[in-house]
Amino acid sequence: MSKTAEIKLYLDSNTDGLAQSISGLWFDWDSQRDEWKAQALEARDYIFATDTTKTTNNQLPWKNKTTTPKLTQIRDNLHSNYISALFPNDDWLRWDAFNQDSATQEKRDAIEAYMKNKTQISNFRSVASQLLLDYIDYGNCFAEVDFVHETRYDDMLERAVPVYIGPRLKRISPYDIVFDPTAMSFDEAPKITRSLVNIGDLKLMAEQDPDKMYLTDVIAQIEKHRQTMGSYMTEDLEKVQALQTDGFGNYYSYVRSNYVEILQAEGDFHDPDTGELLKNHVITIFDRMFVGQKRHIPNWMGRGYKFHAGWRLRPDNLWAMGPLDNLVGMQYRIDHLENLKSDVFDLIAFPPLKIYGEVEDFDWGPGCEIHLDEDADVQMLVPDTTALNADTQIALLEQKMEEYAGAPRQAMGVRTPGEKTKFEVQQLMNSAGRIFQEKITYFEINLLEPALNAMLEVSRRQMNVPDVVKVMDDDLAVQRFMNITRDDITGQGKIRPIGARHFSAQATMVQDLANLMNGPMAQMIAPHVSRK
Repeated sequence: MSKTAEIKLYLDSNTDGLAQSISGLWFDWDSQRDEWKAQALEARDYIFATDTTKTTNNQLPWKNKTTTPKLTQIRDNLHSNYISALFPNDDWLRWDAFNQDSATQEKRDAIEAYMKNKTQISNFRSVASQLLLDYIDYGNCFAEVDFVHETRYDDMLERAVPVYIGPRLKRISPYDIVFDPTAMSFDEAPKITRSLVNIGDLKLMAEQDPDKMYLTDVIAQIEKHRQTMGSYMTEDLEKVQALQTDGFGNYYSYVRSNYVEILQAEGDFHDPDTGELLKNHVITIFDRMFVGQKRHIPNWMGRGYKFHAGWRLRPDNLWAMGPLDNLVGMQYRIDHLENLKSDVFDLIAFPPLKIYGEVEDFDWGPGCEIHLDEDADVQMLVPDTTALNADTQIALLEQKMEEYAGAPRQAMGVRTPGEKTKFEVQQLMNSAGRIFQEKITYFEINLLEPALNAMLEVSRRQMNVPDVVKVMDDDLAVQRFMNITRDDITGQGKIRPIGARHFSAQATMVQDLANLMNGPMAQMIAPHVSRK
């Protein structure tokens, strides 16, 4: 369970060698998860399939090609329940102070108002929705936090004006990040993130983010290199390919595409030859040959800005399993039975014919005439109708899939058979939502909570001008605006998203209160409780 990555650091010189070491580490970790990527692709094919020709069911010889989108329905059901639990209302985060100075009313109001304002403006909920879809589809979701300075040029003012300045949550595709899966935790694991941007995007990043000013020199190196490579003949370039870049047929095509590949390695790195150790570093590689930066991660908390949550955790492996992964075979079975049943229906409605003796040619259909010799005959071959009972098997499979994924029908508001009292209905609904609640609470604690605190930390570190945010005056019930400075949001404590936990606690409290008020205890305490 290693916490460091073994690479050639080349601390004295030879930065190209460092780039090759990071690139080789990416290739090794990425190739080790080929089986996982194949399984994820198969589940994705079933989720978005319109017929069985787009899935592994295309190997079956059935004439009908219908697919029953059960995996899709389970996915949508999980997502709608998860997002409703995370954000049941606008008051879904709290400031939890660790000392007396950080627990004052002014400090709490300033921090909560600032974070609510930034999460609303930066489309935090939309990004969280995308992360939940990754959580369901792949079983793994990854996010990172960045501080951005977005501006636009105003023709009337003849200067750039700010559009959004503050922290932002970003989704990382599970295909674009690799790490050591044997590490104790994702925070401790060395990791490499891959992204493709064009040169114009790099220039925009260098202009908007003070932490990325180093990109100016990197862009000059990239443009000079590509101008030199562009003057070569195609045949010469293909002979000297020393760099295999993902997503392109050859290096010549990559150079002419105007795209730049960025590999960003984070964590602890050790050189086995020299014994050198880089702790808590970030190394950024461009085009797998230029080292853009090599420095300590600037986070005051001593860790990176990337976060991970897994749906079904595996022992000794950080790559988790998704709720749909082991349901793909059942989806295959449902489509198999559905198309088998449909083919049998077709054979019953238009069965094949068995012909004895000499029979003149005829068109088989309503009102046709068949001319037979004396010993000739025409009979229909009626298939065995047992296959028509497939609906029962399909219904059982669908019910099992919902239960296995933690998405039973009563969680969607579908009533189960049998008479029930109001208390029994509420108890069944709470029990049906336990898997929902456990999975979304884990997502909330292990991804949203550290991401929100990283957003607050990066704001404390990079805020250089006061910010104006909207707050609600509880006494007067009116909106007002307040200036927020770096000191206002600096304190010892952490942000806690409480949407999912509040959702569960509220449901339990309502049930307990209803039981209390319907019992004899309510009559005893009624004279002592004000009606107001």
